[in-house]
Amino acid sequence: MNIQIFGKSKCFDTKKAERYFKERRVKFQRIDLPDVGMSRGELSAVIKAVGLDALVNPKAPDAEILAYLAYDEDKVEKLFENPSLIATPVVRNGKLATVGFCPDVWKGWEEK
Repeated sequence: MNIQIFGKSKCFDTKKAERYFKERRVKFQRIDLPDVGMSRGELSAVIKAVGLDALVNPKAPDAEILAYLAYDEDKVEKLFENPSLIATPVVRNGKLATVGFCPDVWKGWEEK
């Protein structure tokens, strides 16, 4: 498995995701989303895996702006420019991805 965890340092679910993989001795790469963000390729891969709506954090201060954008391309551009709009944690395993704390899905990744 090639696990990447995109999260925020103060996010409780990000910490739970990290703990989940540490307890199972699965190596992962932690990426601080507010500081580093995602590349366009990573963002596109995650959107293909989970969908655009699942990726948006509805509690983010500027999340309402996305509702007024007519085109998905504009929404993706806004997410790329402002990673704080992305819900955390985003956990990637190659082309697979989850948003939030999803241990049932991750368990399936381990079994493959």
